[in-house]
Amino acid sequence: MVVSGMNSGLKFSVAVALVWLVSIGVEANAQWQEREDWAATFEQAGVAGTIAVLDLRGGKVHRIVYNAERAQQRFSPASTFKVPHALFALDAGIVRDEFQVFEWDGEKRWLDAWNRDQDLRSSMRNSVVWVYQKFAREIGEAREREYLKKIDYGNADPSGGIERFWIEGDLEISAIEQVEFLRRLYYNELPFAVEHQRLVKDLMLNEAGNEWTCEWILRAKTGWSSSSDPGIGWWVGWVEWPEGPVFFALNIDMPNGIDDTAKRKLITRDVLRSLGALPKSDQEKHQ
Repeated sequence: MVVSGMNSGLKFSVAVALVWLVSIGVEANAQWQEREDWAATFEQAGVAGTIAVLDLRGGKVHRIVYNAERAQQRFSPASTFKVPHALFALDAGIVRDEFQVFEWDGEKRWLDAWNRDQDLRSSMRNSVVWVYQKFAREIGEAREREYLKKIDYGNADPSGGIERFWIEGDLEISAIEQVEFLRRLYYNELPFAVEHQRLVKDLMLNEAGNEWTCEWILRAKTGWSSSSDPGIGWWVGWVEWPEGPVFFALNIDMPNGIDDTAKRKLITRDVLRSLGALPKSDQEKHQ
């Protein structure tokens, strides 16, 4: 009777609050199912690592992990931090839109793709460090810290150098925390303008296709930090299906440096295909 006497706006607010409380309860009691058979994929690649997968297809919640202990361990996010960092820059007004051009300073860097003018889309696609260093300098450490705490990102510590804190500084995040951040971004639940969250998701587009008329979209970001020994490689993101998203966060040791970079996607794709979260390759279809 009390609810029936509420105005529509208040009813909506209560409904949202109830959904939020239920979701918090689910997250607090989350159980991750260990998939020991995924060890073979890591062993075949010759690297140690972990992957956490949150499968929300069909209105169900499946939390699946390989190497659960490591999935809770925090590492430098490296260039996966470009995803929240782009949100910070948009919110701070440093970036107007995806078309704003950031002029190259003329300094030759190790990747040719970095040695030219950039916009938000190209800097995300090519993981252009100097663009995000510019954002960091303009945001400043104090405000970076505020943003990090606001979104509860890993240890929320931007110390260790304003231009390097996400690569070789003190900022760290776990694979499970990456998945939760991505889930909130997907549902536009982060404390930023919805149009900014939608833009950043658009920037993350990697691949799209269909399988038996079912459309799917892969959005993701790589990362590689060489500041530790061995280095740490990331691939984080999600696959969108009509029946729901499948989020993933992988990190691996990269003792061979750049020679190990391709293994991030190879392992992740193998794991996702085992769940039917990515279509099988043409070779697998004929086996």
